[in-house]
Amino acid sequence: MLSKNKMFLSSFLFALSLSTSAQALETQARNLILMDYETGQILYQKEAQKMVPPASMSKLMTIYMIFDKIKNGTLSLDDTFTVSENAWRKGGAASGSSTMFLKIGEKVRVGDLLQGIIVQSGNDACIVAAENISGSEEDFAMAMNQKAKELGLNHSHFANATGWPHPDHRMSVEDLAKLARRIITEFPEYYHIFSQKEYTHNGIKQGNRNPLLYSMPAADGLKTGHTEEAGFSLTASAKKGNRRLIGVMTGLKSNKERSEEADKIMNWGFREFDNYTILRQGTKVTELPVWMGKEESVGLVIPETLRRTIRKNQLNDVKLTAIYDKPVKAPIKIGDRLGTLKVEIPEGETLEVPLLADKNVERLGILGRIRANLSYLLFGAK
Repeated sequence: MLSKNKMFLSSFLFALSLSTSAQALETQARNLILMDYETGQILYQKEAQKMVPPASMSKLMTIYMIFDKIKNGTLSLDDTFTVSENAWRKGGAASGSSTMFLKIGEKVRVGDLLQGIIVQSGNDACIVAAENISGSEEDFAMAMNQKAKELGLNHSHFANATGWPHPDHRMSVEDLAKLARRIITEFPEYYHIFSQKEYTHNGIKQGNRNPLLYSMPAADGLKTGHTEEAGFSLTASAKKGNRRLIGVMTGLKSNKERSEEADKIMNWGFREFDNYTILRQGTKVTELPVWMGKEESVGLVIPETLRRTIRKNQLNDVKLTAIYDKPVKAPIKIGDRLGTLKVEIPEGETLEVPLLADKNVERLGILGRIRANLSYLLFGAK
């Protein structure tokens, strides 16, 4: 009695696709990813899952760890940490690294340390946080690795809190983009710090090294990185209207090249793509006949609004296919999965979205079932 059916819905709504004729993006970056913040879709990638030296961009993980402890109540912005001699020597001015210029024995607020890490990229601030939270930088790195597993950062491994060169300290640009997205989503009350252009501590004012903060009005984060092995690198985010993009790149040859490349890539993403609502939550895709039910049919709806990032001005190639068995046998409960909507975006992804019953349909009584069986024997299925 049951038959497999496919209903093609390409004329049911406007269709969206990626253009095959759009100009390809070229980049000087060694590794690169461009992600839409809302949908999480990847607009462009180059060696995005390769584990590479992240330099100071890995401070985003240290920052995440601190934010997370503040959120769960085990730490507050007004808690104070003491600066050890180890933190001063390894991360201070004498080490030749980025520093907050902390002093041995100084007691510093967690809120100030965060600004020192985010704005000034202070290695000393990272080590102070690591030692006071976990007892040592090594133990803090172990906690970072555990948290990375929990967050699904499968191409990351941490050996320290700072991003200081180490053969076992690696991240992929994909993981950095995912981490940036989490920071923006989970800690919106602190995200404004990333757009802060300068910070002064112990009488020393330092500027934020993120070049996009000075060249792109829409930019508001996140973190630069630079070592000889990593090259000039950047994890960036910018928001125009309701759209936000996250871009991560490594391996640029100079600060100027990093700035120009970041500006080009982010603007390309805003220019070429947009976010579209393909179907809204509860939209009835089709109806199925019901066998042995008190009602003759049941509607199929999608459980949540379907929005995707797709190239602009290409509104004719998305293919929607509803796949289901019919008729469906009563009883049916609202929310029962009765089919699948296949969404195919050219040059993009193929999604399978559940199709759910939009109402309850009770089973017929014994006399009704007898009549339905006789009707089927005489006239066949509807």
